[in-house]
Amino acid sequence: MKLRFTKMHGTGNDYIYVNLFREKVTRPEELAVRLSDRHFGIGSDGLILIAPSEQADCRMIMYNADGSEGAMCGNGIRCVAKYAFEHGIVSDNHITVETKSGVKTLDLTVEDGIVTYVEVNMGQAILRPQDIPVRAEGEDFIARPIVVAGKEYSATCVSMGNPHCVVFTEGVEQLDLEKIGPAFENHELFPDRINTEFVEIVDDHTIRMRVWERGSGETISCGTGTCASTVAAVLNGYCGRGEEIEVRIRGGKLYDTYMENGEVRMKGPAETVFDGEIDV
Repeated sequence: MKLRFTKMHGTGNDYIYVNLFREKVTRPEELAVRLSDRHFGIGSDGLILIAPSEQADCRMIMYNADGSEGAMCGNGIRCVAKYAFEHGIVSDNHITVETKSGVKTLDLTVEDGIVTYVEVNMGQAILRPQDIPVRAEGEDFIARPIVVAGKEYSATCVSMGNPHCVVFTEGVEQLDLEKIGPAFENHELFPDRINTEFVEIVDDHTIRMRVWERGSGETISCGTGTCASTVAAVLNGYCGRGEEIEVRIRGGKLYDTYMENGEVRMKGPAETVFDGEIDV
């Protein structure tokens, strides 16, 4: 059977998109593993299905490259919005998308019928450890010590629909993420594993970030990760609340704001790489 797909990326965070308004997918977990393989498949950070929704204009169902289901992907949802507009699923430049972490609202910048930029209301940043989840007491997990692979770090944990651990450090480009990333991901503090951001402060409106994503390894961009890092930068006093922060990642730049009401807004590009068909 032939399966039609579109490969898209947001600042280099690439996924394979399948339109369930017209395609059928069985065993999506297995399909995600197969298609994501960069040598024997199409190659991606995972699989995203665009499906009908009773609550929103459409629904995003995402799987990581290892087949595990994710709750939210900031780069992925921008591409869902672009796909939905350009393929006639929606006709307005203000749309809603259902995700496993709730319905998100998005505003599209459209030029000559093509979506070039998307701003997403990512919802409330979740700080309570039990809700992230983190095995810790208290109302938040901000600048707390954590020992990983024999070394102590100061960590701030935030959920943006999926769990994040943010570590502030210098020289992020020199870090050996292949070594320390899995140790964070599978640490006993994190019952659902964790995405880990290593963040360097450039100035009070600019940060630089690398990310180790659970189920995918190091990726060159993570939208929920830049949001979590922005929240952590504000909570640790490096950046201002309600002010736009430029987050520099290996795949480009995203622009995030931690609002006074606790919501996080993210702006960034969404791009189509190619359309294709594959035997499944």
